[in-house]
Amino acid sequence: MKNLLERITLEESKCGGRPCIRGKRIRVCDILELLGSGASYKEILEDYPFLERDDINASLCRATN
Repeated sequence: MKNLLERITLEESKCGGRPCIRGKRIRVCDILELLGSGASYKEILEDYPFLERDDINASLCRATN
């Protein structure tokens, strides 16, 4: 789980300092909202090709901590 959480970054210059994935401009909450609206891992990865499966897993881990 620790390795997954290392994928989450906080940078004041990106997304208002909110938790993002690997310094990209997609927030953890964006991924959680997609999952909550019924999007599958496959759909998210197709829509955001720069993401990896573990990025989604990291978002879920962050949500539970």
